[in-house]
Amino acid sequence: MRFQLLGPLALADGPDTVVLQPSKPANLLAALLLNANSTVSAGYLQRAVWGEEQPATAKAALQTCVLRLRRLFAKHGVTGTAIEAVPGGYRIVAGPPTLDLLAYRDQVRRATAMDRDPEAELYTLRDALSLWQGSLLANVRSAVLHRDEVPRLAEERLRVVERVCDLLLGLGRCGEALVDLWTATRVYPGHERFHEQLIEALYRSGRQSQALAEYRRVKDFLREELGVDPSPSLRRLELSILRGEDLGPVGQAALAASAPGQAAPVVSASAEAVGSGSASGEVVGSGSASGAVVSRVVRGETVPQPDAETPGSAPAPASGPDPAPGPDPATIPTLVTAPVPTSAPAPVTVPPGAATGAPSAAGACAPPADAGVGPVPGVPHFTGRAAEAEAMAARLTAPPPTGPADHRALAVVVSGAPGIGKSALAQHVARQVGDAFPAGRLLVRMTRADGEPRTAGEVAAALADALGVTGEGRALLILDDVVDADQVRPLLTPGGPPGTGPGLAVVVTSRMGLGGLIATHGGWVQRLTAFTEAESYGLLLAALGAERVEAEPEAAHRLTAVCGHFPAALRILTARLLTRPGLRLADAVDWLGDDPLARLTLTDSPGHSVTGLFDRALDRLDPRLAQAFTHLAQGPPELLADGGPEHEGPVPEAVREQLADAGLLEDGPPGPYRIHGLLRAHVRRTARIRDRRTEKV
Repeated sequence: MRFQLLGPLALADGPDTVVLQPSKPANLLAALLLNANSTVSAGYLQRAVWGEEQPATAKAALQTCVLRLRRLFAKHGVTGTAIEAVPGGYRIVAGPPTLDLLAYRDQVRRATAMDRDPEAELYTLRDALSLWQGSLLANVRSAVLHRDEVPRLAEERLRVVERVCDLLLGLGRCGEALVDLWTATRVYPGHERFHEQLIEALYRSGRQSQALAEYRRVKDFLREELGVDPSPSLRRLELSILRGEDLGPVGQAALAASAPGQAAPVVSASAEAVGSGSASGEVVGSGSASGAVVSRVVRGETVPQPDAETPGSAPAPASGPDPAPGPDPATIPTLVTAPVPTSAPAPVTVPPGAATGAPSAAGACAPPADAGVGPVPGVPHFTGRAAEAEAMAARLTAPPPTGPADHRALAVVVSGAPGIGKSALAQHVARQVGDAFPAGRLLVRMTRADGEPRTAGEVAAALADALGVTGEGRALLILDDVVDADQVRPLLTPGGPPGTGPGLAVVVTSRMGLGGLIATHGGWVQRLTAFTEAESYGLLLAALGAERVEAEPEAAHRLTAVCGHFPAALRILTARLLTRPGLRLADAVDWLGDDPLARLTLTDSPGHSVTGLFDRALDRLDPRLAQAFTHLAQGPPELLADGGPEHEGPVPEAVREQLADAGLLEDGPPGPYRIHGLLRAHVRRTARIRDRRTEKV
């Protein structure tokens, strides 16, 4: 059982959360938890519960509130946390595992000690910020707590958000910083440091006009609302932008000044935090797809140049989850340092209308990070899919189709559910057939890190920069995570993308079936399903090693069953087991089986999780389809049949077909539709959390 203060006051037990109704005992519990492990005087507790004007019976009523809280603890099985009566008041005993506020502060303290490792500090701070779940104490009706405690906690969070943004700027990851800063500057319009960071991030991203517009906006606000001028540092930044100066890298002095232990100047503070997840590390692209500087695989060799993939993107897992579009957050990814160039980098083409004079020195945030075009990475521990890989390789290496000069056939569409291993298979096969494509092989991410699809024009411009003058022979493109057929059709028109020669081979990966694309452009479809039992066991062997797996073969098979033979789940599981080499597989079965959805996530990278993967897939659906799928997943299996239960009637076949096409339903006519067990459990769990109970104490 865990107490949640960083949001509505609640009790959480795994996926189940009980949000307490506003009441006097809830006020008391909040006051005690805010001062956990310290004695809180009875006088202060009475003011927190009843306000400055207390009833004559407040002392006795306080004891009654304590008794009601103790009964609540017993009802919900709260152990390790108790309300103790001590001389002069009361004390509640809690620790980081049982109170999110203490866990948050513990994470921030650990991050502060990592000042020599910005990446580690960044990830630790993001992990801390992920504990915030909304408006502080929204269900606690205590004027004293909202006056004295909530602003202090909000200030703690602001300092950490500011530090995270400074770290992102220092690491050259301006696109990620912009996501947090747009929100922070609007919620806290008087916080000048947030505005300064936002303006700097825009300028370093090559968006000079937007940076100047943002400066004018904050200048007008400060003068009209507060009657003051922008700070000297803001004015110096504006002057540098007007002169087109190179800001250079973010210095260590600037990073040190924003450490969480340092106070941040706030002109106007709000009692409400920036918002849940505002510094979660979600990445957004600048929208500029041209000007990409990438490395390219030419004749089977990698020409090292500045990496065009978003910093932090990791190689695709072994037949596991489809790589997220750029670093997830979602994904809280691991930073991948680009190789040091051994030759002059490819020229950068500035898109029409782009601001000039933007910095280009170290520490600048350059457009290539958002281009989404790069070499095809290797897939570690790739296992399974032998028949599919062989068929794809044969298809791709076959001679180009004969026919009219203006005809270009689509080679392969790899489709299937989110996390089924589409991207991993495509990348694995592309590496296998490299000799057949001397002009190069490129991975093109068709979706930005914020989930928005790239336009065909942006992709074509990035490809023109990436390919340049191609070598003799064929080239291979992997168009990864295509949203719909219209997004890719312009790239398959006669002539193909700029810079590609005749005989271009294309692999499209998509959660959608893309039947319309096949109908208009031809091609071959490889639809992926969950692993077989043998393939799942093979993945464990490849990732964990034969010695560990074969010592407990029965437990290994049970682990794959708990994961539903789902590649994404298996890959996350093996990553967790690799970090705990002493954990027996039999013990892991019990541990995972207690709550598989909650435990199939990487604690240092929350974006790599089964639940996050499913959430992103459902977010792409039309709201009506999403509602229909939720209905199907929560109902009995008979809902998926043609007739459906008599009391509910059938779900129209057209709706079921659309959901199957989106990879959320398996099989279909003439056989029955099915929902994967993990996906069904996730939908039910999400609905249960969304409709979380309220309880009066």
